[in-house]
Amino acid sequence: MVGYALHWKSVGRDSMARILVIDDDPRLRDLLHTVLQRKGHEVVLAETGSQGVERSRRRRPPVTILDLDLPELNGLAVLAQIGAIDPQAPVMILTGVGTKADEHQARAWGVTDFLEKGFSLHALGGAMNQVLSHV
Repeated sequence: MVGYALHWKSVGRDSMARILVIDDDPRLRDLLHTVLQRKGHEVVLAETGSQGVERSRRRRPPVTILDLDLPELNGLAVLAQIGAIDPQAPVMILTGVGTKADEHQARAWGVTDFLEKGFSLHALGGAMNQVLSHV
């Protein structure tokens, strides 16, 4: 992914979002952290489902990027708990192991977008635009 431009909404100081990234893959977590910070966002990281729920409760991020296959607590359980904390906060799923049933359940619970890992930069940019339009 290095060397490509990610095209999504640039934000000014007044529209910066706090984004919680919950993913156990350190490479993807670090990539999202770097790219989102460069776009002007505050990024909060969690590598397990339990950490993600705790950080969602404590930090109240308006946007969450969530993996489904997580240690300690799976992504759908995390999604349900985040929905109980803030039902209006948009959540984008990024996963390498999601099934159609997982996607259907996540969408039924109001997930904003569902991307499978291996996604293109164009798809990621479009998904981020969709998520940020809800903030």
